[in-house]
Amino acid sequence: MAQITLTFPDGNQRQFPQGTTPGEVATAISTSLGKKAISATVDGAHFDLQWPIEADASIAIHTMQDNAQALELIRHDFAHVMARAVQELWPDVKVTIGPVRDQGWFYDFDRAEPFTPEDLGQIEAKMKHIINAREAVKTEVWDRDRVRAHYEAAGEPFKVELLDRIPGDEPIRMYWHGDWMDLCRGPHLQNTGQLPADAFKLTTVAGAYWLGDSTRPMLQRIYGVAFKNREDLKAHLTMLEEAAKRDHRKLGREMDLFHLQEEAPGMIFWHPNGWQIYRRLEDYMRGRLRKAGYQEIKTPQVVDRVLWEKSGHWEAYRENMFIVEVDEEGAKEKRINALKPMNCPCHVQVYNHGLKSYRDLPLRLAEFGSCHRYESSGSMHGLMRVRGFVQDDAHIFCTEDQIEAETASFLELLSTVYRDLGFERFDIKLSTRPEVRVGSDAIWDKAETALAQAIEKAGYAYEVNPGDGAFYGPKLDFKLTDAIGREWQCGTLQADFNLPDRLKAEYIGEDGAKHMPVMLHRAVLGSFERFIGILLENYAGKLPFWLAPRQVVVASIVSDADDYAREVAEALKAVGVLAETDLRNEKINYKVREHSVGKVPVILAVGMQEVGNRTVSVRRLGETRTESAELADIVTTLGAEARMPG
Repeated sequence: MAQITLTFPDGNQRQFPQGTTPGEVATAISTSLGKKAISATVDGAHFDLQWPIEADASIAIHTMQDNAQALELIRHDFAHVMARAVQELWPDVKVTIGPVRDQGWFYDFDRAEPFTPEDLGQIEAKMKHIINAREAVKTEVWDRDRVRAHYEAAGEPFKVELLDRIPGDEPIRMYWHGDWMDLCRGPHLQNTGQLPADAFKLTTVAGAYWLGDSTRPMLQRIYGVAFKNREDLKAHLTMLEEAAKRDHRKLGREMDLFHLQEEAPGMIFWHPNGWQIYRRLEDYMRGRLRKAGYQEIKTPQVVDRVLWEKSGHWEAYRENMFIVEVDEEGAKEKRINALKPMNCPCHVQVYNHGLKSYRDLPLRLAEFGSCHRYESSGSMHGLMRVRGFVQDDAHIFCTEDQIEAETASFLELLSTVYRDLGFERFDIKLSTRPEVRVGSDAIWDKAETALAQAIEKAGYAYEVNPGDGAFYGPKLDFKLTDAIGREWQCGTLQADFNLPDRLKAEYIGEDGAKHMPVMLHRAVLGSFERFIGILLENYAGKLPFWLAPRQVVVASIVSDADDYAREVAEALKAVGVLAETDLRNEKINYKVREHSVGKVPVILAVGMQEVGNRTVSVRRLGETRTESAELADIVTTLGAEARMPG
């Protein structure tokens, strides 16, 4: 029998018969490893222990100590076990797909009756019974005709359709969890007993169109979460409870910030309080951009399709664009325009207006650009995913030699902004050249090296995301971690060699010849709408004083103190504090409770004692005790707190 050579992570090599499985390799190394093994990585691919290795390869054996691989398998197996449990409870239910996702999985089912919370309890109990049976997980490769005949006989039309979507050269792999079988690429664990029966939870049921197509049947999607142990599950469920309390939609109602309605789906109706946050954040960003050397511009929202065709967006992005047809006077046919989904092509038009020299570069053009993109109704979510939004967008036109310096400058700006807004930690991913791309390898080498060196010189760690760059250039993505440990991707920096070429952007170089600039697409917040949603959830509505939409309420305890309450409010307004009075004939405890629900940071109570002493009683949001302060002192203190950073 032919031999193959396997190379282990420590560099050692051993020979095995061709067709040896990773499970056999693990046992050959040691009996204990054979028992602990759950999967392997073979030449970079995640391998089931039962799959044969047919050629020389690198190999690493995984156990439950390898978090990434262990969690992938656990969550994948839970999806299969859940589907088996559902069909054992309700044999008429049709199964579809059940992929792994962040923290867990989902599986879509075709069932006439809607699943109820009680059903989820039944399913969980059945799943634990299956796990405790410790049944073997087996796999075989079948030919396409055999798979089709099996699913047609079983009355599983969705599986037949999935089969037709698998490329003809791919092996068709079937998996058994006990006596229940599913079409699946794998890999999987080796028996159901390897699943932690106390570390999973079925969370919700939602509707989902088959394959995400609104013209196809509506299915029922059951979501679940799973971890390696009960402690991790408990921590995650606690986080979900905290996230529900912090839901920006709930806070938006309590703080009277915004609303959405059917007549304008995915568009935000900002109320005065919400718009105050928005404008304050915009003013802050405008100040930071000015200091960083950006020039602010404004470009049209409605642009002729001709520009989108030149830029390539019409072909690549047409289905996500809102089209505006206009009957131009005297024209034979309607003129087709589009609401801009991004600002990039318009910024090139500003750059192209007038001859540019190398002395003009880098040129940093910024816009709080209003954009519109079509999002399906099922994907929209409060402020987090909308159809109409404003980006803190900018484009830097520079030479190739300036990429590193501009990246470093952007990192400084981004870290300052995030720190000012309360985010001390962010992670960076460097996405490198994809297989399909424009530009020479030499230019890609220069751009990737420049981005990497700029990050390293700035003292930040980063993770390489191979092959995930845009087709026009490498990119950096920045992920924030919020107060309860969730990650949010917000900022980005992308090097583009394509759009300047398509839209004929040029500059006169030091040699007197024409050259094409590099275009750096960059954003810090991403969109104002989404970032405000993130801020609300990060702070649970208790925004920093300078950013709060209502900063101070001066509440009178008795009506005789009303004039003094007005005087206090006016003194605060004079130093830039957003102050209002509450002179209603209500008890002070009622007023404090109401304004605390509205997340007002500071409540100043004034009665006759305060009038006589020219003091105020200070109650800060989240604190149970009050303090007395001299009027002049509190005005100075709150005036300083109201000034925005920078």
